[in-house]
Amino acid sequence: MEPATTQQGSLTAEAPFSDTTISTPVQIKPRTAVMEAVEDITYGSVAGIVGKYIEYPFDTVKVRLQSQPDHLPLRYKGPIDCFAQSIRADGFLGLYRGISAPLVGAAIENSSLFFWERMGRAVVYASGYTPRDQPLPLSALWMTGAFSGAMTSFLLTPIELVKCKIQVPEGGTGGTAATTALKPIPVIKDIFRHQGLRGFWHGQLGTLIRESGGCAAWFGSKETVTELFREWNGRRQRRLAAEAGTAGTEILFPRDDSDSLPLWQQAVAGASAGMSYNFLFFPADTIKSRMQTTPIGQAPGQKTTFAGEAAALWKQAGLTGFYRGCGITVLRSVPSSAFIFMVYDGLKKYFPMQ
Repeated sequence: MEPATTQQGSLTAEAPFSDTTISTPVQIKPRTAVMEAVEDITYGSVAGIVGKYIEYPFDTVKVRLQSQPDHLPLRYKGPIDCFAQSIRADGFLGLYRGISAPLVGAAIENSSLFFWERMGRAVVYASGYTPRDQPLPLSALWMTGAFSGAMTSFLLTPIELVKCKIQVPEGGTGGTAATTALKPIPVIKDIFRHQGLRGFWHGQLGTLIRESGGCAAWFGSKETVTELFREWNGRRQRRLAAEAGTAGTEILFPRDDSDSLPLWQQAVAGASAGMSYNFLFFPADTIKSRMQTTPIGQAPGQKTTFAGEAAALWKQAGLTGFYRGCGITVLRSVPSSAFIFMVYDGLKKYFPMQ
């Protein structure tokens, strides 16, 4: 018997225990744009929460390193010293201080990223840049990643503002939990009381630069490495087939199915995405963190700007100051991004919404 085939939404099913093929069309309900959006939001949220639990202690250390005051000597000598001081002062759970807001933020961020990336693909197809029956080229996927990051930045800035103020109370001095523990709701009220609604987007330019460029690298690197693995797998299968004398019976790895790759290759592709995202635009994130950890009650005339904070940091520490905490950030992104993509792709594969 010939295998069943799928064509244009109908599945040809065969009757068992028969030498004669009896084709019975079974209608498959087409996926709608609404269901795809719900899938992006739901599975992106789950993946983001998993990734946030993995990375959050490292993120706390990164923010504390980035937001050290301008005067010398620095409070922390490096990531290990910051870990040690933080654990001595607050215990290990202190590194998870303020995680409630970031968990919400991670769910919003990742669901938004995957949603807007899909919307970006739809825009590219609608523009006629690529025929709808063909996969997008890698150059277009880098562009859709940038579009996704830009849109997400406006949701992310208020959440990161609250997170940074909880992680680094007292404007970057790194006080202990016993004296300066903060909760999201009081921080939100304090920001609104002193700076109004606009105050929640303090540091927006830094977030926009980081997310636009970073997400272009995040999605683009993941797809680029995935494509390299597909080509490598194809060459390997052709070589094995030639050695076995069965050339022409190779295994194909379609462009639109990353789950066809082995799990370790999916993990490497996701990890490369996280490393690219965090390293390439880290200076913008450093400036944003310094802006967002300034005291809430400062005078309006003293409100920091992106350019002003960048100039002050350059004068204080030079180029190295912009990459303070970069190593630990790139390190934490390896497992975090790998799990985010594996969880998201796995949920879409095994639990598709119809």
